[in-house]
Amino acid sequence: MAKNSWITIEDYKAAGGWTSSEQRDERSRSYCEMLERGEILFFREPPFLFPTDDQKFLLNQQWSELRMHKNVSYRPAEGVLRGVSGDSATIERLQKIFKDYTEQVIQFAGNFLRPYKDKWNLDFASFRPLEEEGRDLPLHKRNDLLHVDAFPSRPTRGGRIMRIFTNLNPTRARVWNTTENFGSIARKYAKSAGLEKIAEDEMSISRAVQTLGAKLGLTAPGRTPYDMFMLRFHDYLKENADFQKNTPKTEIDFPPLATWIVFTDCVAHAVMSGQYAIEQTFLIPPNALVTPQVAPYKILEEIAGRPLIG
Repeated sequence: MAKNSWITIEDYKAAGGWTSSEQRDERSRSYCEMLERGEILFFREPPFLFPTDDQKFLLNQQWSELRMHKNVSYRPAEGVLRGVSGDSATIERLQKIFKDYTEQVIQFAGNFLRPYKDKWNLDFASFRPLEEEGRDLPLHKRNDLLHVDAFPSRPTRGGRIMRIFTNLNPTRARVWNTTENFGSIARKYAKSAGLEKIAEDEMSISRAVQTLGAKLGLTAPGRTPYDMFMLRFHDYLKENADFQKNTPKTEIDFPPLATWIVFTDCVAHAVMSGQYAIEQTFLIPPNALVTPQVAPYKILEEIAGRPLIG
């Protein structure tokens, strides 16, 4: 098993941003391309303001009530915190910590990944305070099985899922496994996971729904065949015992206070151990991508031989 595969970022600092403003736009676009191609960008410490007192407050809470929740979640658009309970003062402090955290990450992402700024859809933030190793979760919710991300309630319509993680654990690494790139996995498994049937059936349904919606004056975007397949692929990979056992793996140890950025819709990953990680998710629409030709929907359209996002 190979270990630690990432690109360390040295030219951007939390205190001062870019060390060379002349190359800012060029480097920013280059880092977007690296991410879209499945690289993981690594910072030795958070590249944004994250007060030590806020970190300690998160670490010092009693999180046993999370037995019935997978993670703590924060919805920035609504200012809603879920998966927590406690007295009003504690909830108020947690709410402020998440609000401040999200604002700082947004500011950082807009500076560091400039092609995406103001084009993304801001998704949820989450905090994972429970030890990942040995968690008793249903198969499709297990984090320790290799998978690509897809959201049942939030279709991306070909958009990319970008996540910015920080390991808040002061003493222990957060350990991931990764494997081959999305193109390799998709070419091996997409057809057996039902891509062609979903592409054929769902495109017909999608067009019928869009036609009906237009007649009724409804314009809200729905789930595309791409979204349907990615949900199926997420489950298929977790269900596939041969894939989980025999696919080549790379172990990545993210040390205390490390921050990393990754498109989790194309980087198959499994969280093997670790406690106290926080992350913010962004959905990057197709028209904001700098290398759309390597997006998962493009790879899957090539395999299926038909459009998937309509």
